[in-house]
Amino acid sequence: MPLSILTGTRLRERRLALGLKQSVVAGKAGISASYLNLIEHNRRAVGEKLLERLGAVLGLERAAFVPGSDVLVFEGLRSAVARAGGGEDGAETGIEIDRLGDFVSRFPGWAGLVVSLDRRAEALERAVEALNDRMTHDPHLSQSLHELLSALASVRSTAAILAETGDLSPEWSDRFHRNLHQDSERLAIGAEALVAYLDADKANAEQGIAAPMEELEDWLRAHDWGGEANGLTSAILRSGIRALASSAARTLAESYLTEADADVALVPHQRLRTELEGRGLDPFALAESFGCDPMVAMRRLATLADLGLGLVICDASGTFTFRKPTLGFPLPRFGAACPLWPLYQALGHPGQPVEALVEMAGQGGGRHRVFAWAVTRLPQGPRGPELRQAAMLILPAELPRGEAGRVTQIGSSCRVCPRAACPGRREPSILSQER
Repeated sequence: MPLSILTGTRLRERRLALGLKQSVVAGKAGISASYLNLIEHNRRAVGEKLLERLGAVLGLERAAFVPGSDVLVFEGLRSAVARAGGGEDGAETGIEIDRLGDFVSRFPGWAGLVVSLDRRAEALERAVEALNDRMTHDPHLSQSLHELLSALASVRSTAAILAETGDLSPEWSDRFHRNLHQDSERLAIGAEALVAYLDADKANAEQGIAAPMEELEDWLRAHDWGGEANGLTSAILRSGIRALASSAARTLAESYLTEADADVALVPHQRLRTELEGRGLDPFALAESFGCDPMVAMRRLATLADLGLGLVICDASGTFTFRKPTLGFPLPRFGAACPLWPLYQALGHPGQPVEALVEMAGQGGGRHRVFAWAVTRLPQGPRGPELRQAAMLILPAELPRGEAGRVTQIGSSCRVCPRAACPGRREPSILSQER
């Protein structure tokens, strides 16, 4: 039977559903990660023997790649069951997980609709989380709403006095009318400014740009975070800085590339790849080998796009100055992150290495091994202010047997974390509580 023209797409969907990296699957199948990437984007044909090897690694039967097969719908239904809290077997919700195949074959239209609605619900949940985070933490929006409410309260108070007091002197009546006019103008100006701000933000959101830092992150993501493996040298990246929309983003990009050039000089790409084979992804071991600060090693590892590592950097206030997300570890867009992150533990103890196993709460969360490190600087000398910077490298992690008690339960931020009994909770969550 002929294979589907979307064989690569199905391989990619299955790999992502299992939470596996391209490098892991490629290594087990005996091919390079770059070749697997071409296959997954349907740019290379797949031979029978290679397809068998990939299917064995991903747990897919040969029939899954035949045109008209319903493997993606089946996997989508399993994902919907898991999102509903039924686990892998559906036992907690009473869903007959063992009859999914019968349901898909007998009612393919209904099965497809269920999967579509589940994906729509997941997208809406993410949108609600983002909007709530925005409403809660955006200082400009909060200030604008406060100004509108203040002007509205003043108008209402003045109007009430004029309506309820019949014996006002002409002088006082004129004064209240002037106040009413001024407050009405303030209300109108504030409303116009708020609408303009929201309209501009909507346009920015449609372009994927909401702030200079996010613009920089989108630009770096489009260039594989500046990884040298794809031939993206510093000179090539610098030539593309002009494409950034805002001058602030261009300034941030220039600073990022200047720091990246210094990191490459300390940790060259080829030697880094060689050291990884012997020392693994431990940034502290790599820093010792190269004689550099662990933060340099973390930044260098984050540029290797094929590894899929995440990186978060913050200053002494806890404000993110750099974000590179990774699968299963959502990063908050506004406001403070979970106070239980090892990032903040390191921030309070500069020069002390921190390593931990963590489990992220919420939809799509997973277990990760993280490394955190903080440094201090005195740019104005010993009498000047102390500046701190902390970084946290995020790796996917399989939980070793016997280490369940060592896993730290964390979230993205309090507002979107469903763990009600968390000792670090600052405010209630907008999400439903744990069952």
